Amino acid sequence: MSSSRSYQNDQIERARDALYSLSADGERARWVKIGMAFHAAGGDFETFDDWSAQAGNYNAQDCRNTYRTFKTTPSGVGASTLFRMARDCGWTGCSLSQRTAPAKISPNQKTKASYSVSAYEVWNRCEPATTSHGYIQSKHGVPDGLRVVPSTDPLRIMNESMAGALVVPCFALDGSLSTLQLILPPGVVQRMKADKKPGKLNLPGGKVEGWFTVGTITPRGFIYIVEGIGQAWACWKTTGAAAVVAFGAGNMAKVAAALRSIYAAARLVMVPDSGKEQDARRIAAEVGGSVAAMPDGEVNNFDANDLMKRDGLDVLAALLKSATEQPVTYPLSVVFADELPDHYEPADELMEGVFTSGDASVLYGDSNSGKTFLVIDMAASVARGVPWMGKRTEPGMVVYLAAESPSSVRGRLQAYQKHHGCKVPNFVIVQSPIDLFDGEADTNRVITLVQQLERNFGQKVRLIVGDTLARLSAGANENAGQDMGVVVRRCDRIRTECKTHFLMIHHSGKAAAAGARGWSGIRAAVDTEIEISDLSSGRCVEITKQRDLSTKGQRIGFRLEVVALGHNKWGEPATSCVVARADAPVRQQNKRMGEVEGAIIEFLKAHKIGIKKSALAKHFNTRYDRSNVYRAVKTLLTASAINEAAGIVCIAEVAK
Repeated sequence: MSSSRSYQNDQIERARDALYSLSADGERARWVKIGMAFHAAGGDFETFDDWSAQAGNYNAQDCRNTYRTFKTTPSGVGASTLFRMARDCGWTGCSLSQRTAPAKISPNQKTKASYSVSAYEVWNRCEPATTSHGYIQSKHGVPDGLRVVPSTDPLRIMNESMAGALVVPCFALDGSLSTLQLILPPGVVQRMKADKKPGKLNLPGGKVEGWFTVGTITPRGFIYIVEGIGQAWACWKTTGAAAVVAFGAGNMAKVAAALRSIYAAARLVMVPDSGKEQDARRIAAEVGGSVAAMPDGEVNNFDANDLMKRDGLDVLAALLKSATEQPVTYPLSVVFADELPDHYEPADELMEGVFTSGDASVLYGDSNSGKTFLVIDMAASVARGVPWMGKRTEPGMVVYLAAESPSSVRGRLQAYQKHHGCKVPNFVIVQSPIDLFDGEADTNRVITLVQQLERNFGQKVRLIVGDTLARLSAGANENAGQDMGVVVRRCDRIRTECKTHFLMIHHSGKAAAAGARGWSGIRAAVDTEIEISDLSSGRCVEITKQRDLSTKGQRIGFRLEVVALGHNKWGEPATSCVVARADAPVRQQNKRMGEVEGAIIEFLKAHKIGIKKSALAKHFNTRYDRSNVYRAVKTLLTASAINEAAGIVCIAEVAK
């Protein structure tokens, strides 16, 4: 290794030595200044993070984010600042030849610092505290469980002698001693605060993992959780109940959570200093506790001990007794049965007997069965606020995700408007491709679009139509739950965040009687399922699933009427269709078959093996129109009289 490289490494190790001679506790500005100086000296983040973890208010994410802001500039904080601050705190500035450098700590080793002081070693050489200690007298406290650093002890922190300091032990859950808090006599504390140093210091390298208890905890009794020993004395003297020292506001949450895990039936009361009420309420809500806040108008950091000394035990007792319980925050939305109102609130219907507000539905049918015509007719009724097929609607804006063919949707809406002699307001056609399978981007865009439309037009989006599910989930395996489950969850997110109904248009499977194409879990995931069928006796809408309404099995007949829109470039008529109401066709199951259906059954019985649908149509070419043969095949599939696989049909066992 070159001499320059060796010197550089020696300087970095010297900087680490200086860093660990300083306390990580204290004001944030001081902590940042030390970090900047250590960075300028060539220090690494892992060492700075491990040193920072000694502080009672350590936050890993804040530490990382702050370190990233450190820059080494000629006019900035330099390495000399680190060494000067360390010497002010008693560091001798020794070289590696004089003192063993701390071992480099890896990112996975967030343990005590190399130069940490043993809590047990210090504790064992301390003397039992007495009521004569200045801090105990100033706070009207008791010495029980505390010790004092002997006058001849060499312990120094932040270049201050700890001789005479009151020692408060911090015990971990397993009863071990995790660290010590040292509180110097009042006169020394005042001088330290004037020098912008904290009056309470933790042992270097020790982590606050636990608490100190004043009084005795009872499993079903009150436990007051406070920042420091002074507040704990005040609460205990006032109530006789246990008070727990969290060693700073930053530790109250983890202390409260740990106490709740041990004492499930205890009544936890957060007693924050003034200015910390909001955090205390959040913690209380998380652990099922209450909050006793200081009186309004007090200065920041005014605490329970201050109130006791100023106004007396009776005033503090009344404040603690009036502790306000916080609503329990559960990780999931829950409701208790015995809290339900006596009055039943029926489902909020978007379309009477068909769709409920904020839910999800799927409408499926075979190709050319009239799905899109029918859905446009439904959606236009919602946008206009007019009844659909005699069913009342809740008016609102419609967002139509025309993922399959935007031009076709535009033409069909033009036909609708021409036929009905009106303009359809509040109907938005999304012409961009939408992918709800590959990534969250399009899901976010749909949500943002809905929010913008509602702000700009002052109208609530009541209905989102996805046309079709196959185009919205391009690339997904329609038969795989792990793929389609992703799409369903993103549809759910859209309707939940937008508080709107999401209707998906889908295709029938190869066997129409088996329902919608692909993953069967889609049916379970939606609130309403609607089947569109095109039978020889007419077209039909049938509600095949209804979660909250009583209209399952309801059938509505419709027909398509041709509307002339103009002429194409060769002068031929350009047309589209609109939906018109008709009588619902009679169910084909267990009914006498039509002539074409009967002929097909007879042929398949004699043929005995499967045959392609195209070959079947060709066989009857001289007797029936090709379209009538395909329609009859569809009817027989619906009635489960024949089976289909890969375009081949054969007689079903029930028909034999």
